[in-house]
Amino acid sequence: MIRMKRLIVLLFLVGMLMIFSSVAMVETTGVMTASSREKVYTSEDRQIFDRYIAYIAPWRLASTDSLLEKTALFFRDTPYVSHTLEIDNDERLVVNLRQFDCTTFVESVIALVRTACSINPDFDSFLNELQYIRYRGGNLQGYASRLHYTTDWLYDNEKKGLLKNISAGLGGILEEKTIDFMTTHRDAYKQLKSDDALLKEMELCENRVNERGGFYYLPKESIADKKDLIPHFSVIAFTTTLKGLDVTHMGFSFQDRDKLTFIHASSRQGKVVIDQKSLHDYCGGQSSCTGIIVVKCI
Repeated sequence: MIRMKRLIVLLFLVGMLMIFSSVAMVETTGVMTASSREKVYTSEDRQIFDRYIAYIAPWRLASTDSLLEKTALFFRDTPYVSHTLEIDNDERLVVNLRQFDCTTFVESVIALVRTACSINPDFDSFLNELQYIRYRGGNLQGYASRLHYTTDWLYDNEKKGLLKNISAGLGGILEEKTIDFMTTHRDAYKQLKSDDALLKEMELCENRVNERGGFYYLPKESIADKKDLIPHFSVIAFTTTLKGLDVTHMGFSFQDRDKLTFIHASSRQGKVVIDQKSLHDYCGGQSSCTGIIVVKCI
């Protein structure tokens, strides 16, 4: 009987150890995954976050555009890397403050500002803010719950009260093209390549986007005339002629004295930069760019 009790206790302890190991943070080769198994970040990401919080502390009560500017400039020269969210086929909240693509740069800056202004500006709050911004309704429920299309991302975050699209008020025109690039190019997305059920989910997402009746954008020929009306550190999304696609790039507007440019994670320059070109000239130099969507951060 005593041996049996000892065996039961031993099995219980082994079981608890296995559970603890599966939910505790595990650090191997620099990669740390959070306890829910749905969050992925490194110890360096934590260190960068801590440095940022110390850096931004004196300005926590500043205006939103000032906080956005200081946060974006904190990451100036951070390397550009594409596909940083595509770690594996399981959708998880990926945090990467060491490298950005254009979208993760914008998402991270907004999430950090919201964290800095919160009652508890800790790393868990940042994770929650990032998830809230990146996923439809703030709910991470697989690959299709991520807001892949920029106009869908803008729409959902405006519904959440985080953004205000001012493109129509600036004299923008309506674009009613069909958005279906992902499902019509499934081979370009490893998650969609061989998963018909997931492809159907993405088709439903695209249908919901298309049912909204299009989106407003400011034609690139009008940017120069409207530059003084575009608020400092608005989200700027670059619209495109590419069939089935709404936007190909994004960043933040940057009013530099009498010049309107933008700060972005640039694939061409390989890092986060304040672009040397004006917003008007940048768009004019991109043959596939039709204009910009302008969205204020609230």
